[in-house]
Amino acid sequence: MGLLEAEKEIAELEITLSKLEKESQNEKLKVNLKEQIAAKRKELYLNLEPEDKVYLARHPLRPNAKFYIEELFNDTIELHGDRLFGDDGSVMGFLAVFEDIPVTVIAQVKGKTLEENIKRNFGMPHPEGYRKALRLAKQAEKFERPIITFIDTPGAYPGLGAEERGQASAIAQCLMQFMSISTPVIAIVIGEGGSGGALALSCADHIIMLEHSTYSILSPEGFASILWKDSSRANEAAKLMKLTAQDLHKFKIIDTIVKEPIGGIHTETGFVSAKLKTVLKKELSKLMAQKKNMLLQNRYKKFRAMGEEYA
Repeated sequence: MGLLEAEKEIAELEITLSKLEKESQNEKLKVNLKEQIAAKRKELYLNLEPEDKVYLARHPLRPNAKFYIEELFNDTIELHGDRLFGDDGSVMGFLAVFEDIPVTVIAQVKGKTLEENIKRNFGMPHPEGYRKALRLAKQAEKFERPIITFIDTPGAYPGLGAEERGQASAIAQCLMQFMSISTPVIAIVIGEGGSGGALALSCADHIIMLEHSTYSILSPEGFASILWKDSSRANEAAKLMKLTAQDLHKFKIIDTIVKEPIGGIHTETGFVSAKLKTVLKKELSKLMAQKKNMLLQNRYKKFRAMGEEYA
């Protein structure tokens, strides 16, 4: 049984419990039902399949980057535009303060409603978004501010207009800039990390993933369409792709996993915010203590070493 079907069963039990709370005086029955719901949920979330992780990473109630920015940073000032074409709503950039440290925040943002998703292009950046990120990264380097990026995208927008305005070039320039920038960079994958659209902002000194987020070369549907010409085999593709935080940590692609509560982060947002703040503070302090030449050397070594033991 998939996670969606299992959650429906749990939801039905919760509806029954809600009715009992209002109509029945049988406390023993209520307690038994609560225990049954808790046991089912615990068993379910201890045995998640990769396709379940994909479902949770895309969950409509999962907090987006704006939530984390409001929770973690103070004195935020949003900056707009790429100084070439326009402003991309799917990439937001801020000057901010984290634990008394001035930082630059660059975030891929999905919407929470249909209207906001249209404004944010469903989290799929145009080239203007990547050029905005590039502009803010250069500014951060000039003023020696660490950069914190939030990754949450199914991939860069593949439309004709985006290609005409240099989508591939904008992503490539971001990759080159973030690999050579002389200020600390921390990337946080909070939902989906899809394709080059995610990688453009993930060339970081330290990569953090939330427990039920995903990070992969493309979506499982895209993988299945290319490999088998059948997007309905997305669940099978998810198993092959090794896109979970646990797999990527094992392969040393990412550095830290932040645990989520049973049921996913949307069930207890404060739990993850506090843990993420602790990790971010610790890793930022380490990186800021490094000299610039060592920072660049370590970043180069980190990416060069990826996959060596599996070659």
